[in-house]
Amino acid sequence: MPESTAVPTARPTGADLTAEDDKLVILARGARGRVGAVEGAAVRDQDGRTYAAASVSLPSLAITALQLAVASAAAAGATRLEAAVVVTEASTLDGAGYAAVRDLAVDAPIHLAAPDGTVLGTVTG
Repeated sequence: MPESTAVPTARPTGADLTAEDDKLVILARGARGRVGAVEGAAVRDQDGRTYAAASVSLPSLAITALQLAVASAAAAGATRLEAAVVVTEASTLDGAGYAAVRDLAVDAPIHLAAPDGTVLGTVTG
């Protein structure tokens, strides 16, 4: 995976996710499970469209699931993100994915979830 940079720590969530954010968790889990990837991610854009992706690790290309989901949204014309989810076994959010989300949204919540869908925390800044 790409080198990571410092990101804010995910704060444990105290409230349930919205129905729209729950859908992102389901999409991210599906993307991860479908190909047996290290991580899956999903984002929702300003129009409510969703994009899901899995991490890619090839000899000539390594991209995180969150970077790929953001890239898919941007390629489809998204100019802002409302929320993002990463499903991973890692306990922290990777810096490259965090930066990609922040390119399109300075305040969108990024939820970090375990492979079983349990949301471990949320980064908001």
